[in-house]
Amino acid sequence: MRIVIAGGHGQIALRLERLLAARGDEVVGVIRRPEHGDELREAGAEPVVLDLESASVEETAECLRGADAVVFAAGAGPGSGAERKNTVDRDAAILFADAAELAGVRRYIVVSSMGADPSRTGDEVFDVYQRAKGEADENVRGRTGLDWTILRPGALTNDAGTGRVRLEASTGRDSIPRDDVAAVLAELLDTPATAGLTLELISGSTPVPVAVKSVAGN
Repeated sequence: MRIVIAGGHGQIALRLERLLAARGDEVVGVIRRPEHGDELREAGAEPVVLDLESASVEETAECLRGADAVVFAAGAGPGSGAERKNTVDRDAAILFADAAELAGVRRYIVVSSMGADPSRTGDEVFDVYQRAKGEADENVRGRTGLDWTILRPGALTNDAGTGRVRLEASTGRDSIPRDDVAAVLAELLDTPATAGLTLELISGSTPVPVAVKSVAGN
């Protein structure tokens, strides 16, 4: 498959790129800073420089043409303010969905956040973040032109992955290594029957392939 990943230099994205490249997929990572290109190449991905905060839908669609699937894994990052939560975590996710539709790419996977809620109140940065994520998810779920899956991991850690997770519509709050999030994303890309699902993800006892197959088609 040819897979395009927004936020290609992110911690989850780099892990996913390594997994996909190792199994023989053609991987493209969309990045904002050209100096990150070498890290993507080392991970086995082709870097494409495009600022999703300023790019047009048409420019973005050009990056997606010929892809079999796209993954939105971009984020403003923990050090950013409220404004960039909206321009990246919300607006860029919607832009990428618009571009996927324009490019004719149906499979669209979003890395969201547990607790994302478009109706969340509050003006703290984390409130804005969860609201922005929720608004993006709500927009994507309303699209009939995409075979979307929304993945909402719990608290992310850099612990070594275990390959065992809990993946359900509602899991309750807990943590999950980024390694295991990437492994689940790779499995979701291979499992089109997960389209139309919003799934929460935390560490658990079920092997990743079994966990994904158990929710497919539900």
